[in-house]
Amino acid sequence: MLGLPYNHTTEAPATFILVGIPGLQSSHLWLAVSLSIMYTTALLANTLIVTIIWMDSTLQEPMYCFLCVLAAVDMVMASSVVPNMVSIFSSGDNTISFNACFTQMYLVHAATAVESGLLLAMAFDRYVAICKPLHYKRILTPRVMLGISVTITIRATVFMTPLSWMVSHLPFCGSNMVLHSYCEHIAVAKLACADPRPSSLYSLIGTSIIVGSDVAFIAASYILILQAVFSLSSKNAQLKALSTCGSHVGVMALYYLPGMASIYVPWLGKDIMPVHIQVLLADLYLIIPPTLNPIIYGLRIKQIRNRTWSLLMHCLFKHSNLGS
Repeated sequence: MLGLPYNHTTEAPATFILVGIPGLQSSHLWLAVSLSIMYTTALLANTLIVTIIWMDSTLQEPMYCFLCVLAAVDMVMASSVVPNMVSIFSSGDNTISFNACFTQMYLVHAATAVESGLLLAMAFDRYVAICKPLHYKRILTPRVMLGISVTITIRATVFMTPLSWMVSHLPFCGSNMVLHSYCEHIAVAKLACADPRPSSLYSLIGTSIIVGSDVAFIAASYILILQAVFSLSSKNAQLKALSTCGSHVGVMALYYLPGMASIYVPWLGKDIMPVHIQVLLADLYLIIPPTLNPIIYGLRIKQIRNRTWSLLMHCLFKHSNLGS
């Protein structure tokens, strides 16, 4: 057996205390400032992407629709943790209610699962657009796009609902201090009186299946894209494709690698990586991709860049006219 049975008679704590980043308390203020800047940038950039795509009828291709959804998910993912982190790092307000903790846990992990699926969908979109351009509209029909979106959402829900239920039904009878800056499920499960390994093992297997399959298909898509591009005679086209693919892979690495480290390191042992590094990586992978995604996936696209410039000029001239 993996451990003791759950004791549902144990009263759950009213609140948890998030300690922030253990061992880096002296740097909390600098972290608060850095996170505030990145969070503000992420909100503004992603809101701009959603607004432009939503308002412009010419930007209704599958690529732009996926990008719009990605921007919305990025805002949810960042907003579920960053304001709370800034509060912890700047003012020391580190308490969170039991229900709020598990709501945050659900939102964070569900959003990361959805984001992984969207990155795969966008890689598939680029593969079809570059390798099968004549069949693009026949393959990526509105019905197919809806099916992809529903599948991504259902997958995240099916994965996260049992995990949240398992952790929330553990008996908590000891310390309520979470050695993390948000309600990460492993950090919370460690506080339980019963053996947390069933929920941790479920998370490990589920994450490995979701991320492993997504990364494999994303890698296959980009390999096929590069093969198609290198068959072209134009060196400029090849360099442009390498630049685009390289930036995409870089952002994905910033998303997947820290996330996988936060899952696998606890199973490999405490000596593999210090706790403060684990927590810092888990924090950054929730804020760096939402900050960079609208730039790498959005503003590098000429149509969106032009629409952004036009919108900013329109707002600027309108403000100038009102001022005069």
